[in-house]
Amino acid sequence: MSTVQVYSVFYSLQGESTYMGLPCVFVRLTGCTIGCSYCDTKGVAAAVGETMSIADVIEKVKSFHCGLVEVTGGEPLQQESSLELLTALCDEGFVTLLETSGQEPVADVDPRVEIIMDIKTPGSGVAAILSDENIETLREKHAQVKFVITSRDDFEFAMVMEKKYQLTSMFPVHISPVEELDRRQVAGWVLTSKIPFRLQLQLHKIIWPNALGER
Repeated sequence: MSTVQVYSVFYSLQGESTYMGLPCVFVRLTGCTIGCSYCDTKGVAAAVGETMSIADVIEKVKSFHCGLVEVTGGEPLQQESSLELLTALCDEGFVTLLETSGQEPVADVDPRVEIIMDIKTPGSGVAAILSDENIETLREKHAQVKFVITSRDDFEFAMVMEKKYQLTSMFPVHISPVEELDRRQVAGWVLTSKIPFRLQLQLHKIIWPNALGER
């Protein structure tokens, strides 16, 4: 069986998405070449990590006795064997989530996986990585979308993208402000927009600051 490069496997609360607040096992894979301006996992992106067989990852996940699992990073899809890991988790009966940046193709992701795709805003410095093809493919998947916003301009970008692709008619769409933004102000933007965005505050960072959600 294939191997993956793993930064950590840990049990915590899901801090984002519609699963926020639920106990969840996280499989954090190493590596990412995207370089978002607000990246909070730079150490993960640059790390080599531990080489683990997919079978060993599954056994570690099982040890936490939790039915919800998220594969995250870094950018997990930059490891080709992550696709095999995702399928293996589904085969074992786990509700399986994938956190991804939108840069890597999602067409081959197991259809049982719920994809949480981050559409990069101008404030990320890498907004150009998103392809129309990935958005179109996402329509055929079980998915959610999020925008990490750093400014009013980023919020307006999210509104434009929502209108262009009719995102809220297909997916839950989350607005996730960086810590420097006034959350009340962002809440006001969401309310004024009349778009059914979901304001998302990163619960794991509120509870365990600077710990990547790891207790």
